[in-house]
Amino acid sequence: MSNDHGSLIKSPKQLIIMVFVSFFVPLIVILLLMVYVDNSKRTGGDAEESAKSASLLIKPVAQLDFRDANAPREMKTGAAVYKAACASCHANGAAGAPRFNNAGDWSGRLGKGYDALLTSVIKGKGAMPARGGANPADISDYELGLSVVYLTASAGGKFPEPKAPAVAPAEAAAK
Repeated sequence: MSNDHGSLIKSPKQLIIMVFVSFFVPLIVILLLMVYVDNSKRTGGDAEESAKSASLLIKPVAQLDFRDANAPREMKTGAAVYKAACASCHANGAAGAPRFNNAGDWSGRLGKGYDALLTSVIKGKGAMPARGGANPADISDYELGLSVVYLTASAGGKFPEPKAPAVAPAEAAAK
């Protein structure tokens, strides 16, 4: 009986070549695939365009907001509060949120009145966290009220803006 099943590697030189090929060829294939995928994502190859898109991607993470703790607090507008705390859900209706500028989504809610809507914002309702997830030190109840008026006005609501809070004597003296 003859043994036709012999080893493919017959010398140390062949062993070294096979080890080299089996290790480096897959690495070269992976490298070429990475270059191909990276090049396929580029639209124009314009360095400025690439820098802008990278800046847009990291902006939410890289943006730091340093404030002077002793400086007087500037009140945000309803639109600014909407953009900062509300737009992430109300712009596209995430988690069932009524969408900005969509009267159909807001029709049943507008009938409840401003006070009920503001209470829902402050305490939270359904998937919406209390204060829309905002920190009370960053966005006051008054500013949340302005955002309720702004958001509901986009869908046909006609609530009057809330009255601005009285300025504390210490803050008035600082101005």
